[in-house]
Amino acid sequence: YKGAIIRGDTTRRQLALVFTGHAYGEGVPAILQALRQYNATASFFFTGDFYRNRAFAPYIRNLRQAGHYLGAHSDKHLLYCDWNNRDSLLVTRQQFVADVQNNYKAMDRMGVPAAAAPYFLPPFEWYNDSIAAWTRQLGLQLINYTPGTSSAADYTTPALPNYISSDSILAGILRYEATRPAGLNGFLLLLHAGVDPQRPDPFYHKHLPVLLQALQQKGYQLVTVPALLAGH
Repeated sequence: YKGAIIRGDTTRRQLALVFTGHAYGEGVPAILQALRQYNATASFFFTGDFYRNRAFAPYIRNLRQAGHYLGAHSDKHLLYCDWNNRDSLLVTRQQFVADVQNNYKAMDRMGVPAAAAPYFLPPFEWYNDSIAAWTRQLGLQLINYTPGTSSAADYTTPALPNYISSDSILAGILRYEATRPAGLNGFLLLLHAGVDPQRPDPFYHKHLPVLLQALQQKGYQLVTVPALLAGH
């Protein structure tokens, strides 16, 4: 969509769990534990600020050692285009390129070389065809989450008008899976690696293990983004 890959092969029973992180990352240990318990791999897209955060350094090491995919999510979590007018860019190409390159420099310092991270997930999951073109010119492939579920709302807090509880998010994912012909085949299912402390029910605590168990029972293979999109 608009130059980004938003879904893999809908005929294969596999999906990619995608976790993003910028200011918050406290969920990584619980996420790692759940993935280990269900023998699943996932993909983590972090900002340069996240990679530079010393408190998160052990998380990055543990994710690497466990074989999960580590990718880029911009350096400073910039908003690239207007929320109301998507075609209206808020950054120049020069600003965009510098921001992405700084993200990759921070990754490289944490042992994640650019060659190992060809997929780029835009900040706020918001972009347009110009961003997609600029991403391609950097030799990277823009991706975004597959629409249809409310998984990406797991960052919301009760003070926000778009707040959705983790119970509702989990129910929505499983309802989508059960009612669509292709289920979650090829899905890029996006969640967050950490959330505002004001959120009373972080998804990664109790709901992620339930989701993983349900997906396994339904025969899904949980793979990294490169494995899911191989051949695209």
